[in-house]
Amino acid sequence: MNEQLLYVAAGGLLLTAVLVLWRRELTAIVRLLVIQGALLAALAGVLAAGHRSVELSVVAVGIFVLKAVVVPLVLGRVLRDTGEARETKPVINVTASILVAAMLILIAYGISRQLVRLSPSAETHAVPVGLAMVLIGFFVLVTRRRALSQIVGFLVLDNGIATTAFLVTGGVPGVVELAVSLDVLLLMLVLQILTARVRTAFGGTDIDELRELHD
Repeated sequence: MNEQLLYVAAGGLLLTAVLVLWRRELTAIVRLLVIQGALLAALAGVLAAGHRSVELSVVAVGIFVLKAVVVPLVLGRVLRDTGEARETKPVINVTASILVAAMLILIAYGISRQLVRLSPSAETHAVPVGLAMVLIGFFVLVTRRRALSQIVGFLVLDNGIATTAFLVTGGVPGVVELAVSLDVLLLMLVLQILTARVRTAFGGTDIDELRELHD
């Protein structure tokens, strides 16, 4: 296995997750998801080459199609339908968000330290990246106000779970990963419809403004 390619893909995945917190333009965030999906597919491809797994190679191609092409296209359509360009002021500002992300990365490395000691390998050394993505994705979910930004948080979390699964198991069974990816795609299609209807009914998708309407 080419360990350098593995670490480059893992490092790129972590960087895109952090950049999601830094960028405010929703179009730029969608582009980051394209890159993240491609890097996740590349990670699966490196593992497939290392383990000489045809099944994992097929999964890598499926992930690229779904997470680097189809899902971003759906998000882009949501952007066009809603007409929203930027994230409104988040609960935590960008500077504080980056600092929190750094803390979450340290926590992820601390949590996975024992796993690395038990089974030291290139894959386990990269496991903290997947855990950090899960934590960052959850952080985006709870601190962003736009519905689309929260969808992005869910997708980052999902990509983090997939990254962790690939690294811990050397590649989850192909049928399982593709089934999960199809579930994510179905969720995206449902959210596209809901977001468009919320925009039509209330003129926006700011979560705080929708709560005020409820009050």
